[in-house]
Amino acid sequence: MTAVTAQPATSEPAPATPADARAGVAVGRASALWVLIAGALGLASAFTLTVEKIELLINPAYVPSCSLNPVLSCGSVMVTRQASLFGFPNPLIGIVAFTLVVTTGVLAVTKVQLPQWYWVGLAAGTTLGVVFIHWLIFQSLYRIGALCPYCMVVWAVTIPLLVVVASIALRPLAGNGVLRVLHQWRWSLVALRFTALNLMILVRFWAYWSTLIP
Repeated sequence: MTAVTAQPATSEPAPATPADARAGVAVGRASALWVLIAGALGLASAFTLTVEKIELLINPAYVPSCSLNPVLSCGSVMVTRQASLFGFPNPLIGIVAFTLVVTTGVLAVTKVQLPQWYWVGLAAGTTLGVVFIHWLIFQSLYRIGALCPYCMVVWAVTIPLLVVVASIALRPLAGNGVLRVLHQWRWSLVALRFTALNLMILVRFWAYWSTLIP
């Protein structure tokens, strides 16, 4: 009786060609749903922030719905220069960006295969968004001294969104050792980042949090 042994695959993934970049990319249902959900949550938050900003401009005495206490206070953040970094309210950027993400999510959920270059572009844009978010996190914690709950929703969805979109965009480079390790540990890294962020918030505002302990 002859034993049959499986031979390990040794072939490397073929490099992407221009034709591959133009071809549609199949996206798994879980990834497609997350793109849609993240886009919807981000868009809702950005839209609400824009409405609250308009109300504040109309009536400077208006208290936004997300001003809950001295730390969780959208109103304290909205009146700062950081909240209008480019000369207009930052949430307007979110409305445009997340509308694109929602559209992408709808197309992905309905199995429309978008070209590889589109996902690369979306990953690049999301990367810029994550960089901007981390600048805002620093400003909120160590310059403004207050947190915007709706902004925090955007933080919470954009970082995992980058992981999902980048996984799709970098699929042709799956044979790269470094990228393979990063992909394997991607959710552990996201969990580590959010753990670190929560600890930063806890330490920065401990003087207030401690007063809530009976």
